[in-house]
Amino acid sequence: MATKVLMVCLGNICRSPLAEGIFRHLSNPTDFVVDSAGTANYHTGAAPDPRSIAVAAKNGIDISNQKARQLTQDDIAKFNHILVMDQQNLTDALALCNTQEDRHKIELLTSASGLTASNVPDPYYGNKKGFDTVYELVYSCCEAWLSIH
Repeated sequence: MATKVLMVCLGNICRSPLAEGIFRHLSNPTDFVVDSAGTANYHTGAAPDPRSIAVAAKNGIDISNQKARQLTQDDIAKFNHILVMDQQNLTDALALCNTQEDRHKIELLTSASGLTASNVPDPYYGNKKGFDTVYELVYSCCEAWLSIH
């Protein structure tokens, strides 16, 4: 049975769609099922930010068909691993947990990377360069996570 991994950021239009696309690109679909969600419902039903779509496409990954959705308690139960982009996402996701077992499913995406950064920065209010930086960080974190799972 495939391991189910959920990528989580705030609005599910910048970081987590990139993480979903990168993870899908790097992993074997028979081993992993990946999705993404946001802790807030600001962009429900919207496509990823055009800058996320562009940086993914530049690197051979198509995320243009993804649609933003909000993280739910059902997600906490359904997924084996929930990888969040920053400390606030971690706090918000943990607030949806009913059991210690559920809490253990949630971790920072950066936790497996060995990098000093504990957060994947939100590039939303920045320029295209910020999206390049986030892409590179998320790619290395996904590689690191996959190497130990």
